[in-house]
Amino acid sequence: MDILRLSSHSEWIRSRESLPKGQRIGFVPTMGALHTGHLALVEQARETCDFVVASIFVNPTQFNNSEDFAAYPLDLENDLLALESAGCSAAYFPSVSEVYPHGAKSRAMDLGGLDTVLEGALRPGHFQGVATVVDRLFDLIQPDVAFFGQKDYQQVKVIERVAALRGGQPHIVACPIVREPHGLAMSSRNRRLSPTQREAAAAIFQALRFAEAELREFPVPPRALKLEMRRIIQESGVLQVESIDFALAHSLRPITDGEAYLDRYPEPVQAFVSAYAGEVRLIDTHRIVAEGHVPDSEV
Repeated sequence: MDILRLSSHSEWIRSRESLPKGQRIGFVPTMGALHTGHLALVEQARETCDFVVASIFVNPTQFNNSEDFAAYPLDLENDLLALESAGCSAAYFPSVSEVYPHGAKSRAMDLGGLDTVLEGALRPGHFQGVATVVDRLFDLIQPDVAFFGQKDYQQVKVIERVAALRGGQPHIVACPIVREPHGLAMSSRNRRLSPTQREAAAAIFQALRFAEAELREFPVPPRALKLEMRRIIQESGVLQVESIDFALAHSLRPITDGEAYLDRYPEPVQAFVSAYAGEVRLIDTHRIVAEGHVPDSEV
């Protein structure tokens, strides 16, 4: 069946009203330039929902850098074909004026401080922009369930907060990271990498896996672990690390003590890396201390 192509909210409302009553609607918000990771979200949505709608909207309020916004790849026709091939029921690609009828600006939402730590500290205002557009898209689509990838782990936590502010609707499903064969997390930005940069970028996940393996064997303090991770990522001379951070995985409280062993916290630990390959900023994340770990102090 051909995908429904919807460029306005009124078209979506007509389509929604034509659905059989009780249909469970799944929603996959995207900014286009789709890759296998996006399509995996659609496929997961299809497993639990009767009707799946994906949005394609490059949100101006979440870009700190206007050059990044201008350089964001646009490929609507191929995106629509990809969504259709993945079995997506409808694609919604609204204009900026429909999403932001009163002007493209972020609201000040109570995100519980999630927007000011880690990636939020590096990109002030970014998560307010994300929260604003997702909240608006939830208003427009009114989905039962929404699906997001864990590559943007902090973003998922922000969106869970948005859903909580909306009374728990929609239900948020966080889906596993989809990676290229050599480990690079799939991202629309990967299109901008040269073959040499793409090959070198595999070192980011190698460093994250190294941290996980080290902590299974030794009580390594964060300061020493970060130094070794930085060395692994920058060894090729192609990548430049911007930041390596560790945080408690559920609360996202950053771990700032460089000497307190990471296997001794009451929550699992998530590692976050941002690095540059030329002008392309890459991010990745990985659980380096697993769920269910019992701190030494509690043994």
